[in-house]
Amino acid sequence: QVHLAESGGGLVQAGGSLRLSCAASGIDVRLNAMGWYRQAPGAQRELVAGISSGGSTNYADSVKGRFTISRDNANNTVNLQMNSLKPEDTAVYHCNARSGMRISWGQGTQVTVSS
Repeated sequence: QVHLAESGGGLVQAGGSLRLSCAASGIDVRLNAMGWYRQAPGAQRELVAGISSGGSTNYADSVKGRFTISRDNANNTVNLQMNSLKPEDTAVYHCNARSGMRISWGQGTQVTVSS
């Protein structure tokens, strides 16, 4: 059974940084397309950053140059380093794993950026 556990969220002032982690069990993150999505109140869930099994990365335009997604193979974890945070980055951040037809989601971690 796949389980994704996010951690690292919290309250930070604008301009600050946070590092989110997604610890995976039941899958090998190297063999999955992994991603971070976020959902703000009243908004649709949107892709923030993704990393393919081959290591290619992609980012939403709104976070390019500020966020970095990485994979820690030794710990079977995917991380999201978030710098220069803005109030509009406030959302629940969810980890996602895709392999073929299987899509798995974590419960999410709250990120709140104060102005």
